[in-house]
Amino acid sequence: MVYERMADSYDLFMENAPYDKWLQWTEQLLKGREVQCIADVGCGTGEITRRLAQVYPHVVGVDYAVDMLSKAERKCRDTGTSIQWVCQDVRSLNGITGLDAVVSFCDVINYITTEQELARTFQNIYDALSEKGVFLFDVHALSFVMENYINETFADVTEEASYIWFCLAGEHIGEMYHELTFFSKNEKGTYSRFDEFHHQRTFSVDFYKKLLQQIGFQNIKVYGDFSIKANSVDENTARIFFFAEKSE
Repeated sequence: MVYERMADSYDLFMENAPYDKWLQWTEQLLKGREVQCIADVGCGTGEITRRLAQVYPHVVGVDYAVDMLSKAERKCRDTGTSIQWVCQDVRSLNGITGLDAVVSFCDVINYITTEQELARTFQNIYDALSEKGVFLFDVHALSFVMENYINETFADVTEEASYIWFCLAGEHIGEMYHELTFFSKNEKGTYSRFDEFHHQRTFSVDFYKKLLQQIGFQNIKVYGDFSIKANSVDENTARIFFFAEKSE
């Protein structure tokens, strides 16, 4: 299962991820809105979640990988940060309502690989939002996936862990399968091997916009690579950001 065994290694390999940029972009897009309750869907080990908790009064972290949530809770407990943790799959999200905003970053939405599941996910988030609540998320740009991920191999080595990652093409444009092998240092000082298999897919900007509109979202805006200037996506964009508002 995605991320179940790699929770301990995840932060190590993501230590240079631009978490502060995700927070800053969120703050900019939510400026002027009264945001009392915000949820981080697909929160992983809670790096974005705990940053949100430094800004907004009530924060909910949602993820379906128990190991990732457990690590997130431990880290935030050590810093005295109060966050509500919920173990759920965004594709079957329920029981959470009245949110002023939902964020889902670091290509979480790319793990929703069929049109039907994506529609259900967007509907679940729509239902969880309060009136005029907003949904912010990012995905890999389709051109970036095709040019920089498909059929490529990646690797990294540290003192504590290492991995090799094969990215294979799927049947559909923008679909990819990740085969990852990790070696993680254990208590004996030797290295334990485990394997992960991930499945992602990215769709066109027009498809995401159309689906959001069908669900009932309005005021949909698209941004490129952390820009706060709408319609800033071009052929060099790697990560595309969406802003969508729940209709009244």
